[in-house]
Amino acid sequence: MSRLPLSFACWNYDRTEALQTGRVRPDGIDLNFQALDVEETFFRMLRHREFDVAELSLSSYCVTLGRDDPPFVAIPVFPSRFFRHSCIFVSKASGIETPSDLVGKRVGVPEYQMTAPVWIRGILSDEYGIDPASVTYVTGGEEEPGREEKLKLDLPPRFRVEAIGPTQTLARMLADGEIDALHTARAPSTFYSEPDKVARLFPDFVPIEKAYYAHTGIFPIMHVVAIRREIYERHRWIARSLYTAFVAAQRLSYDQLRVSASLKTMLPWQIAAVEDTIATMGADWWPYGIERNRQVIETFTRYHHEQGLSPRRLTIEEMFAPETFAEFRI
Repeated sequence: MSRLPLSFACWNYDRTEALQTGRVRPDGIDLNFQALDVEETFFRMLRHREFDVAELSLSSYCVTLGRDDPPFVAIPVFPSRFFRHSCIFVSKASGIETPSDLVGKRVGVPEYQMTAPVWIRGILSDEYGIDPASVTYVTGGEEEPGREEKLKLDLPPRFRVEAIGPTQTLARMLADGEIDALHTARAPSTFYSEPDKVARLFPDFVPIEKAYYAHTGIFPIMHVVAIRREIYERHRWIARSLYTAFVAAQRLSYDQLRVSASLKTMLPWQIAAVEDTIATMGADWWPYGIERNRQVIETFTRYHHEQGLSPRRLTIEEMFAPETFAEFRI
């Protein structure tokens, strides 16, 4: 029987490995898996719509939903999640020691609309009372000059966003004290190469992130899986087929992380980390689907609207394919 060929771009995650190897195959679909760095996937999907299905920044996806003709529809699969307290870096020349010291400072972000900075600004606002409009944002390439916002933004005037120069990078500017802090997804190279100049705002971030999870129940979602809308509209069944396959692939990854006969990763204390994670977050600590993620998604859409990235607060119902909201029961 013929199967529908679909191209799929995603990073090489353990939770998608079975889809890449073909151990898990979505019903009725031949998936052409292309393992790409997330920045390349996002750029090519958002600018040129090169793939049928792709991992996509949650924030970028929400920005596209505000367009007259939204190009994508998502399924509630979240290949990337990350607590972001560890991703606030400061220049040691800035004198920043606490979150309140950020007020009035110049803060670098590779792109204002990136998901990681949206979460960081929201967490700083909710947990520490830092108004997202109380700093000046400086955008551009973190390690390479010339990076621009992948999507055109129309921000309210209270948000001050400036582009860096054509030869500058945020990592270098942070070390040189030209910006005071950096909100980012990737640790800047100067954090490792020049530790006397660049530091984390929260050096001991693990207990802080665990405490955040304990009182909020939020494990921040970074990325979704998005389908080109014209393909979805022609083949509505693929949303459920893909969702089911992603869940099956993730379950295999869960099982492999618990195996102690031979370690799946090169982490010496992998089993201890898994057991500690289960004790803290439960056996399904990386849930897919709508209901168990409703609070996380609604928190993010509130942040997205409060930070000027969406003109109104998006609803979950308009974000995800309706075929993925419920399953049949016998």
